[in-house]
Amino acid sequence: MPIKSPFSRRTGPSDAWTKCPSCEQQVFNRQLERNLRVCPQCGHHFRMSVGERLDMLLDGGSFEERDAGLEPIDVLGFHDQQRYADRIEAARLKTGLRDALVWGTGRIDGRRVHIAIFDFRFMGGSMGSVVGEKLARCFEAALVERVPVVVVCASGGARMQEGTLSLMQLAKTTAPLVRLDAAGVPFITVLTDPTTGGVLASFASLGDVIVAEPKALIGFAGARVASGTVGEELPEGFQSAEFLLARGLVDAVVPRPELRNTLARLLRLLPVANAVGEEDRGWSPIAALSGFAERLGGAVGDTIGIDVEPLAEGEGNGSAATRARPARARAEDEQ
Repeated sequence: MPIKSPFSRRTGPSDAWTKCPSCEQQVFNRQLERNLRVCPQCGHHFRMSVGERLDMLLDGGSFEERDAGLEPIDVLGFHDQQRYADRIEAARLKTGLRDALVWGTGRIDGRRVHIAIFDFRFMGGSMGSVVGEKLARCFEAALVERVPVVVVCASGGARMQEGTLSLMQLAKTTAPLVRLDAAGVPFITVLTDPTTGGVLASFASLGDVIVAEPKALIGFAGARVASGTVGEELPEGFQSAEFLLARGLVDAVVPRPELRNTLARLLRLLPVANAVGEEDRGWSPIAALSGFAERLGGAVGDTIGIDVEPLAEGEGNGSAATRARPARARAEDEQ
């Protein structure tokens, strides 16, 4: 019988390490979990499950799921390489979820929110009838209860196995946001890797504030399809969060360890408006930021290219009230 060397290297379990796709370093899984699934070597953001997102973003023990019993059915009898019903069952066994989205109520730094989170492990986070229904119910409940909404996106787009029914979810999830905005209830979207297709083309790009994780893939179609559609070479990395931040589609790129504090700060800056009848003047989250800029006066006017003129006596709130006038209006007056 051969003698084993006391100095031989032990073979660890195959699931103890994860190879980073960016730097190709082996990362100990426990270290990865402690680091919020961010590579300690290069900062690559691995995808997260619904449970991991909830633990990271919400106050401990504050989450209460809603509409947990909704689940998809194969209305069309769709069959490609595998029956749609079989794909659903396989995804359920893999993730323990009924569909690709979970929503409910919770608290971020003590502030109550409605939160919806995609799980990319469930059929690529695709949006079918149940996902669209859950999102619509989340938005409608936020409108009735006057609670801010946060949606964390990770999706390949509409669910092709549901055909036109999945495309109808684009309108279904967008329509309530018009009423949400008119009522002054803040809506924040967090775009993670990947956020593409019909999800980006609908509610994900309509947030009052749009936050993205570093290097997240964000786009409607794949790079090759997009390049072929416009008939020219597109810049490298044109679907990255950083590229879109530089061009105004994204408001901030926030590393994962800072995401909870960033959301808490946004919720403080964007309070829910008073209900109709409590105050006469209109309100929206963007109007709140504009009003804040007006109160700062000329300092803001110098930085964003507007004139800030004092209001006539008796107008506005207090003697220091100001009014912002666009540069185009100034030019017309001068002519």
